[in-house]
Amino acid sequence: MPTTPSNLDTSFDGLTIRRLSGRIGGEVQGLALTADIDPARFASLRQALLRYKVLFLRGQHQLDDAGHQALGERFGRIEAHPTVPAPQGTTFFELDASTGGGRADSWHTDVTFVAEFPKICLLRGVTIPPYGGDTVWADTVAAYASLPQPLKDLADALWAVHTNDYDYGATRTSLTQERWRHHLGVFASSIYETEHPVVHVHPETGERALLLGHFIKRFVGLPNTESRQLLELLQARITRLENSVRWSWQQGDLAIWDNRQTLHFAVNDYGDQPRLVRRVTVHGESAVSVTGERSRVRRVPTPAAATDAPATPQSAPQPTLVAA
Repeated sequence: MPTTPSNLDTSFDGLTIRRLSGRIGGEVQGLALTADIDPARFASLRQALLRYKVLFLRGQHQLDDAGHQALGERFGRIEAHPTVPAPQGTTFFELDASTGGGRADSWHTDVTFVAEFPKICLLRGVTIPPYGGDTVWADTVAAYASLPQPLKDLADALWAVHTNDYDYGATRTSLTQERWRHHLGVFASSIYETEHPVVHVHPETGERALLLGHFIKRFVGLPNTESRQLLELLQARITRLENSVRWSWQQGDLAIWDNRQTLHFAVNDYGDQPRLVRRVTVHGESAVSVTGERSRVRRVPTPAAATDAPATPQSAPQPTLVAA
């Protein structure tokens, strides 16, 4: 009789992974993850991450702030966010719903406005609401592979300008003044711009992936109107349901994702409930196009601009809100 396929994957030595969807996402079971994980098991974890693109571990209460950062250092050099101050003594990027910057509710790949954007991120649930606040990841490798050949050819040739000074209000039907002020006064206090290829070659797997997200300002050589229309078309290909996995957080959960082959979206459906998550970010490298060209820096803040930028704007303009 035929064997019934199992949702448990034991092909990575020392790990049991529960598949969460057909293309992306796995839950690592029975592992209390710490920085002193056995090298062989850690190597298996790295290989599983390349395969599943995002891994989840429930109830990692053994990880405090120091342990979380030390674990990140096993993956490479960890770094703070370029513009958002980290909590004192840490390199965390902290998302706190009680402040203006705690709701990352649009599709993005982290920090693509710099040339050497993060390769891996580790997000820990510190305070989780009893309902709402899920995060969704999408597979940019599978999305590229499923493009019709004419769209592949177009995407292969495109480059995009990424910036942290993107039109934050244009994709929101509702945006509080507090969040807008945080965006202007903190997140975009120092402006970066980088040109990345729309299709880049993953440095470890050799697979092609789409490099898109809300940091894109426009495509090189195209006007804004056509850029927005084309971005919507390609983004819609990535965020199809079959390319995605959704994680319902519990206190102490840990998510580890390959930032080079995913987009993600934090669902903003939990109202005024407290939600606090902390991200450790692992330094990456510039993207490489299908023709071997690397990302190009267009603009970085001067030291004076980075130092003198105000914590909050004196008079923040009202955002222009356009229905997505």
